[in-house]
Amino acid sequence: MKINDSSTAFVVIRNLSKHYAEGDNQRTIFADLTLDIHHGEFIALLGQSGSGKSTLLNLLGGIDLPDAGLIRIGSQIITALSEVERTRFRRRHIGFVFQFFNLIPTLTVEENLLLPLELNGLATATERDRALELLDRVGLGNRRRSFPERLSGGEQQRLAIVRALAHGPVLLLADEPTGNLDSATGERILDLLLSLHRQATTTIVMVTHNREAAARADRVLVLDGGRIREIAP
Repeated sequence: MKINDSSTAFVVIRNLSKHYAEGDNQRTIFADLTLDIHHGEFIALLGQSGSGKSTLLNLLGGIDLPDAGLIRIGSQIITALSEVERTRFRRRHIGFVFQFFNLIPTLTVEENLLLPLELNGLATATERDRALELLDRVGLGNRRRSFPERLSGGEQQRLAIVRALAHGPVLLLADEPTGNLDSATGERILDLLLSLHRQATTTIVMVTHNREAAARADRVLVLDGGRIREIAP
């Protein structure tokens, strides 16, 4: 399938459409949405509740499929993959950070961290050491044997971020990563995300309602009425 876009674009969205049935009516989420994201960019995505921000993340992550259009990540057109193939691609190449930390309460900090490596068959000594080094860098190296309930909200989000990066994803999707934290803790989490982003050159798409957080991104996009537009950071 031919894509008419700049060869430098890392994430390519073309003519994306998505609708949901609401009773006898059809609600349009996107209509012919087109977007290019370059490798290593940090994109902030703003929009009113219900504008489709989380839906777009789900489509980028291959969790859902559009009604029309395509999404390419790197050289892979993920909208052309089967559900099983999308799951494998997502597990290996994409990281997720959510507002609610989604840690497994019965697993220790270390076990939560290493789970993506286990699922991807990457739990070699080298990969485990790299993941544990990430844990040290965010100040949780001494909490490896603790369970999530013993961590503060900020500590849980730090763990969620390094878990999302443990398998070396090419794309990180963050859905309101500071939305469940107080402002001071949220600022520290954003500092951490930016620091890890610069060091790993991971491409990030972050949904947020926080204009101050969005201002720290490379580009700020607004989703409104099924269309996307860029505004000044």
